[in-house]
Amino acid sequence: MCLDLEWGLCVQRAHTLICFSCSDASSNWACLKPVKCGENENHCVTTYVGVGLGGKSGQSISKGCSPICPSAGINLGIAAASVYCCDSFLCNISGSSSVRASYAILALGILVSFIYVLQARQ
Repeated sequence: MCLDLEWGLCVQRAHTLICFSCSDASSNWACLKPVKCGENENHCVTTYVGVGLGGKSGQSISKGCSPICPSAGINLGIAAASVYCCDSFLCNISGSSSVRASYAILALGILVSFIYVLQARQ
């Protein structure tokens, strides 16, 4: 990328974005490996998926660099998914807790699915 200055000079902007990276990790502790982003990757992205069904729960966290910023989130009680992005040095350190499913809602979802399974067996 070239920044045009007053006198027609062209100055190249240094690209040094570094993000944390992991793929389908079960905890945020496994997502603390820093990687240097490519020239066209201007965002750090964290993807979180959490599910609680039938007395079992799990989560998956993925992090890395991205050329786009796809922020989104959904919480269905028994499942939650979110994508969080930022654009500064190692800014994706958290497990996207700001859009993570609340434990109370997940517990309620697990309880409801457990009751449903018990009623279906009768």
